[in-house]
Amino acid sequence: MSPAIWALLLKSLGETLYMVAVSTAIAAAVGIPLGILLVVTEKGRILASPAVNKPLAVIVNTIRSIPFIILMVAIIPLTRIIAGTSIGTTAAIVPLTIAAIPYTARMVETSIREIPAGLVEAAESMGATPLQIIRKVLFPEALPSIIEIMTVVIVTLIGSSAMAGTIGGGGLGDLAIRYGYQRFQADVMLATIIVLVVIVQAVQLTGNWFARRADKK
Repeated sequence: MSPAIWALLLKSLGETLYMVAVSTAIAAAVGIPLGILLVVTEKGRILASPAVNKPLAVIVNTIRSIPFIILMVAIIPLTRIIAGTSIGTTAAIVPLTIAAIPYTARMVETSIREIPAGLVEAAESMGATPLQIIRKVLFPEALPSIIEIMTVVIVTLIGSSAMAGTIGGGGLGDLAIRYGYQRFQADVMLATIIVLVVIVQAVQLTGNWFARRADKK
């Protein structure tokens, strides 16, 4: 590959990392609390509230049911409002984040459900408030699993960010489409694939390491 293509590859890598990092941060900040909320507001739970739980569950399920490529196109007006444009790396963060939040929430919900009910009952018997139970029982117990979940979310976002390149989202996906596919440059396509594989492997290994460190069992 020419020096110009190597420069484009590095630029595209930076765009992909930027998209994934911002989307992951927002998905974690919103999706993790949302997943916990979906559990604790169920009937019989510490913050039981069907009026909150049911609408949230419907919204999460609705967004999760939309394929990412369709979601990107469907929310273009919203993307323009938030990012000021519907094309480019920053614009791609909007659909990536919207897709990642309910995905994260449902996986965290599953993780929280696996915590033995006896731990919550013991905390309640000692007079712990719902917020204290969430902060000192549910979240710490689920932390190793949540780290693994966020690892999966990051890997998924890497793939989705490449897909965003098909509609001008920038990043490695855009480079692969414009040069590897449209200009028939197989070396660019191969280089893009190798970079994506390396990133995913690095993310997975790092996530596994942090999950093991967080697991006190």
